[in-house]
Amino acid sequence: MKKNIKDVVCRTWLKQPTKNSFEKDGKIFYFCSPRCKSKFEKEPDKYLALKG
Repeated sequence: MKKNIKDVVCRTWLKQPTKNSFEKDGKIFYFCSPRCKSKFEKEPDKYLALKG
């Protein structure tokens, strides 16, 4: 079974891991674009606090 990956910035579901990734606290986060990755890098706690 394939695990769905959610971009924690724009909340888009990704079908597979992307090259736009960032590791925080031992967990890898994947993003749909370099823009979302950049936003996360600047304020990761803001996006991790979002629910849903």
